[in-house]
This record gives sequence, structure tokens and C-alpha cells, in this order.
Amino acid sequence: MVHGEETKDEPWIYSFSRAASLVVTHLICFVFTVFITALSRPGSSLFSWHPFLMTLAFSLFMTEAILLFSPHGSPIKRLPHKTKGRVHWILQVLCVSCAVLGLAAISYNKHLNDKPHFTSWHGFLGLLTVCVVGLQSVAAVPLIYHSLAKGWSLAKLKRYHAASGLVTYLLGSASLLLGLCSAWFTKSVDGYMWYLPALCPVLSALVMMNQVTSSYVAKKRFQS
Repeated sequence: MVHGEETKDEPWIYSFSRAASLVVTHLICFVFTVFITALSRPGSSLFSWHPFLMTLAFSLFMTEAILLFSPHGSPIKRLPHKTKGRVHWILQVLCVSCAVLGLAAISYNKHLNDKPHFTSWHGFLGLLTVCVVGLQSVAAVPLIYHSLAKGWSLAKLKRYHAASGLVTYLLGSASLLLGLCSAWFTKSVDGYMWYLPALCPVLSALVMMNQVTSSYVAKKRFQS
């Protein structure tokens, strides 16, 4: 979704700090996903699948799909770009699938309990995020089959894909953060301990913003 580009002639301390921040991002997203999984205990109830699947989609799969293209933080950076693209698509399909299933779980759970749907900010933004990630993924099909986008250059399609991918990721992070404000989560985690998991989607979003902005800055410097 958001592709990183390697810059030239940058200070080593900047490269090191950026690589370190990306390694920490991998760790944060993994730990956060494990924490929510342990807290929700998927399978213990119909509702339990909602936080588990949404966290899996937007904290783990989407983050890893983006970081695949980072020259500093990709776990498969030595592999060909085409291979990275295929893995990226696999992770994105998993992300969309988990998001749709997570939305279906909470919708059906509310239906069974005769509760209103999408009345909170978390519910509304979550619905919007699932719709956007689905549309963004479908809109990216011309990147694979370029003949579908007549009159559009591949470079322009990649720019739009990167920009829309960042917006989608920020929506997903905001949805996760609002989910941590729900009654379900605050019953289990309250006080100062709440801020630790809340920092996870915030820090991840900041890292992704830095990756895409630094990518475009690097391109402008290279072209000038």
C-alpha cells in the first residue's frame, strides 16, 4: 500500500534511527496483536472474534504489508520487488478478509442482542474503514493489470495507491484506538495501564506517516 524508497547520501545516524524505529514497529504490532488476542480469547463468544480479527487485520497484516517495501525495515528486503508485491497482496487479502469477518461478527452479535448498529464513533469509523480498505484494494488491481487503467501511468497509479494506503492505515489506527476506549476494553484495562496499548496504534501510524513522506522527499531530491 505505502512503498518506501531508499534515499542516498543520508547521515548514517538517520538511517540507523529509522531502521531501529521500524524494528520497534514490527515488535509493537506483534505484541499488541498478541495482547488483544489474549484479552479477547477468540472463540469464547461471538463478540470475541471482533477485536481479534480487527486487530489482526489493521495492526498486524496491514502494517506488515506496508513495511515489506521499506528498505530499512522489510523482513524480505533482499527478495525481488515482484516477490514483495505478491506477498504484499497476500497480506492485503488477509487484511480485508479479517476486517470483513470482524465487521460481520460484531454486526451479527448486535443483531442477536437487539442492539443498535454503528451508533458510536468507533462503530461508524470502523464501518468506514472496512469500506475504504475494500475499495482501496480493488482500486489497486490496475497496478497488477495495467491495461485496465488506460491513460494512467504506472508511476501515477503508485502515487495514488501510496497516498490512499496511508489514509486507510490512519483510519485503521484511529478505529483501533477508539476500540480501546470501549466499555469492553476499559473494564479489563484501566488507569495508567490503558496508555501502554493505546500508544501502539499511535506510534505505528506515526512511523507509517514518516515512511511515506520521506519516500516522496527522497524522490523529489533524486529528480532535482
